[in-house]
Amino acid sequence: MRRKAVLGAGLWLAAAAGVWVGGSSTSARAAPRPLLVFAAASLTDAARAIGRAYTAQTGEPLEFSFAASSTLARQIEAGAPAGVFISADAKWMDALQVRQAIDPRTRRIVATNRLALIAPAASRIELTIAPHCALAAALGSGRLAMGEPSSVPAGIYAHAALVSLGLWGSVADRLLPAEDVRAALEYVAHDEAPLGIVYRTDALIEPRVRIVGLFPPQSHPPITYPAAAVAGAGADAARFVHFLAGADAQAIFHKYGFGSP
Repeated sequence: MRRKAVLGAGLWLAAAAGVWVGGSSTSARAAPRPLLVFAAASLTDAARAIGRAYTAQTGEPLEFSFAASSTLARQIEAGAPAGVFISADAKWMDALQVRQAIDPRTRRIVATNRLALIAPAASRIELTIAPHCALAAALGSGRLAMGEPSSVPAGIYAHAALVSLGLWGSVADRLLPAEDVRAALEYVAHDEAPLGIVYRTDALIEPRVRIVGLFPPQSHPPITYPAAAVAGAGADAARFVHFLAGADAQAIFHKYGFGSP
């Protein structure tokens, strides 16, 4: 499902780019083109709710594309017609800023998160997350679902936490890597993995999983979500980034379990 969603987003982007370059679409001339927001997969539900609130207040339409921050950053660097980027990792925003692909004047942190160990809702696994805990034993013969640790922000944070707690060596060869955090969530929700590491917010919106425990905040770098307007985007992009940091959007972030900037 995640692969189909990403493919669909790619096809949509290709179509959007064709209209933008050609400028010959009657429908495009008849109505304003929605501001395209690239956002980390973990923001899917909160961002859509914030988008609805923004459009209700301003009348300005939005479109969203959700995927791993690494995927979105590479698409922006390649020229995808995004107006705003919301990343789950400062590293990918930094990479775009170095390449002058975002407007640094608009950059700001709009939310924070926690890292959670999850299991299927019916699972009886109990584990206290601590240095050298029995994580490998809790997996039994199964694998640990998490974002790809070399590129997906949730996987990068999970890798850092496991290394910090002295657990990486015992599970490194027992991973079920996913293309983004929502894919890792699906693996556990469908009982394809006995345990997974996702953001707390992902676990809260999925009734088919339960939180076994939260990783200590000091075990990994702070999980922050920087947002910025893409370089060359219109004033509407800067307005939406400003809205993300405002009281209305922050209330929605909190509703979905995100922390304050």
